[in-house]
Amino acid sequence: QVQLVESGGGLVQAGGSLRLSCAASGSIFSMNSMGWFRQAPGNERELVAAITSGGSTNYADSVKGRFTISRDNAKNTVYLQMNSLKPEDTAVYYCNADQIYFGSWVHYWGQGTQVTVSS
Repeated sequence: QVQLVESGGGLVQAGGSLRLSCAASGSIFSMNSMGWFRQAPGNERELVAAITSGGSTNYADSVKGRFTISRDNAKNTVYLQMNSLKPEDTAVYYCNADQIYFGSWVHYWGQGTQVTVSS
């Protein structure tokens, strides 16, 4: 069982930056993919960015060029660097990890961290 703990959220003005961290209780080396999702009030949870074990990345169109996802396997941590933040980026951000375990996908989630961008 892997536990994910997010940190780094907070209140920032539009145009500012934040870096989110997701620390895993176990090794992330075996995780096929790790990512960040977000959910704003009244909206569904959506993918923000993901990174595979091989280092390939995928971003939502709304954050391309502004957000960067990275992983440090030695520290069992995934990061989301968020620049040029906009009020519409306001949401609870969740860390996610996906693993194939005996042929089935297993999904892990963190508890979420609030990001609020003021205009």
